[in-house]
Amino acid sequence: MAKALRGTVYIVGAGPGDPGLITVRGMQLLGSADVVIYDRLVGKRLIEMAKNDADLIDVGKIPGEDLNQQQDINGILLNRAKIGQSVVRLKGGDPLVFGRGSEEAEVLSREDIPFEIVPGITSAIAAPAYAGIPVTHRGLASSVTFVTGSESPDKPESMVDWSYLAQVGGTIVVMMGWRKIQSVVDNLILAGLSPGTPAALVEWGTMPYQRTVAGTMENVIDRARNQGLNAPVVAIFGDVVGLREHIRWFDNRPLFGKKILVTRSRTQKGALSTLLEREGAQVIEIPTIRIEYLDNYTELDSAIARISDFDWIVFTSANTVDVMFDRIASMALDSRVFYGTKVAAIGQITADSLRSRFIEADLVPAQAVSEGLLKEMKQVGLVDSKVLMPGAETRRDVLVDGLKELGADVETVIAYRTVNVEGSISRLRQVLEDGVDVATFTSSSTVKGLMDLIDGDGSVLSGIDVACIGPVTANEARNFGLSVDILAHQSTVDGLVEVIKEHYSTKVRSDEQLPN
Repeated sequence: MAKALRGTVYIVGAGPGDPGLITVRGMQLLGSADVVIYDRLVGKRLIEMAKNDADLIDVGKIPGEDLNQQQDINGILLNRAKIGQSVVRLKGGDPLVFGRGSEEAEVLSREDIPFEIVPGITSAIAAPAYAGIPVTHRGLASSVTFVTGSESPDKPESMVDWSYLAQVGGTIVVMMGWRKIQSVVDNLILAGLSPGTPAALVEWGTMPYQRTVAGTMENVIDRARNQGLNAPVVAIFGDVVGLREHIRWFDNRPLFGKKILVTRSRTQKGALSTLLEREGAQVIEIPTIRIEYLDNYTELDSAIARISDFDWIVFTSANTVDVMFDRIASMALDSRVFYGTKVAAIGQITADSLRSRFIEADLVPAQAVSEGLLKEMKQVGLVDSKVLMPGAETRRDVLVDGLKELGADVETVIAYRTVNVEGSISRLRQVLEDGVDVATFTSSSTVKGLMDLIDGDGSVLSGIDVACIGPVTANEARNFGLSVDILAHQSTVDGLVEVIKEHYSTKVRSDEQLPN
């Protein structure tokens, strides 16, 4: 008799929070799983890496509540695997370090369900590292001890020998211990650890809103409570804490602590978000517009079939490149259709999108706006040239009119349309209520998209710095009554990030000149 079809369960360590810290193997499995079953501390950005049609099941346990008990989670794992699905059980940190990954593996083993365990980076080492605290050091600590501050309530007594820990030396790292942190410290001091021992508490380690409070065993808890720290917290006790002063790096970055709203289309690559996060910002993405394909591409297909008739093709966005090449592929053609035709691209992202398809743009204006392209096209000379301009359903007339004034015969063709994204209104309201430092705009359409979401009421952005990628976008923002506080010198995402950094660097210098 044939054995019943069974899927595989992958117990994957998601890492401590920063989505960049998941392993390559973990990311591969996450991107191919039929079902992703994830914990409370797994970041939303990581969940978004799952494939579009994957079932996403939140089984996060909330302290003090009876939701999502372990037996319920075990049942979901078994049921999904027994119907042949590929299941990723995504657990914060490492699944076998003070997690219940081993218990889940035992259940799967008993039921003869195939499983694999993929280790992850534990917050026991990641949170200290992001706080600038090494858990070991040749001159200060030759050993490190990891301790859970939240043991199973079923145990008749604690299995932690605090007297031994106080005498063993090295570094002590306590995880999941915020609710009992005073008891932990009291036990260690009572067992002989000096009250003057350096200590640090790291809240939400590796996340852009990470906070670290340092001090000694006798004062660090009061300092943390005064600053409002709360779980999840990793505690570090030992001389290595003193090194934070010298190798602190994560929360020293230029935009650390700044909450920046990034408006974009749902399908745009997160280049701006990536650069802002690299500088320490907490990025909140709100897709204000969605790219929608047309029902009929007869007009665009006809233009593609006649590409050799044109002297130039002008691409104004990476979205246009995507659609154009989708249509080229649907016609069983490839990049060779561009042979003999010159290509212009507005913006480095558009040029990069072309390059990824083996087309090197002949012209990329230094100023990534229509006016910049027209200025450089004037130098090239367009008299009697035929120019094809695929693009959005709604576009600026300035580029088409400008090309015609230069003597070109311009043919425009619609490649896609932009529509508002459903669900973004409630998300935006919550984001604005929670507070934002900067709202960024990378195109006129993102300005219009955001203003549509807030019914044109620019007052809801009062107190928030408005940052625009270039003069055209800035003018659109001003037309809606917004005050533009930050304007990129170069109309690129790199230029926008640099000017935001410059803006806050200037603010810091100004604040330093104020009297105490």
